[in-house]
Amino acid sequence: MKLLIVNPNTSAGMTRAIDEGARRYAQPQTEIVTISAARGPRSIEGYYDAVVAAQATLEALLARQAEFDAFIIACFSAPGLYAAREALAAPVFGAGEAAMLMACTLGHSFSIVTTMQRSRPALRDLVRLYGLEQRCVSIRAVELPVHALDDDAAATRALFAEEGRRALDEDGAEVLVLGCAGLSHLDKDLQRELEAPVLDGVTCAVKLAEASSGYGLRTSKRRGFAALPTAP
Repeated sequence: MKLLIVNPNTSAGMTRAIDEGARRYAQPQTEIVTISAARGPRSIEGYYDAVVAAQATLEALLARQAEFDAFIIACFSAPGLYAAREALAAPVFGAGEAAMLMACTLGHSFSIVTTMQRSRPALRDLVRLYGLEQRCVSIRAVELPVHALDDDAAATRALFAEEGRRALDEDGAEVLVLGCAGLSHLDKDLQRELEAPVLDGVTCAVKLAEASSGYGLRTSKRRGFAALPTAP
């Protein structure tokens, strides 16, 4: 299958990290192309960023829709996800939704560990949108901006390990979901240290895309994601 991954922000470094993470667990026959939005914010950390990024993301998806079998919006909040499902026939996956859905198959409850406190209300809205309020027991933040995640790799890992352990011990989480697409390099280290499943959203989206392609699935065009009527 051919899979297009769009990083909705304009960070070249994060796009490279997303591409490396996506390829790490992809099937050998999966052909992956990873691009970033042509314009927009360097990182997506609020409502304004998400709205600006959504249009550029949709433009990137629409421009190359005929070339690929499935698509991934490689941001936890996946700006423009539902609009993309409406506009494209092939499946479109968002990193956050993919991770949360996979978490539900691995435990009774999950926690999201993300970057900034300011992101928590929007992520709670996202959990509610996906119908997973009863499964998500907490959203924790390390208070580290997205663009600073790679400044000190050891310190970043320690912060996420600390909040992850609190989510497991204090909140009752059984699975941890990393709340940023730029954290794919942390999943297995944290999983070994914390002795619980730790999920990277982009990797989960890749595996769901491969499964959907192998099963011959496409986005339903009945009702909610029905194609827009063509102009007369």
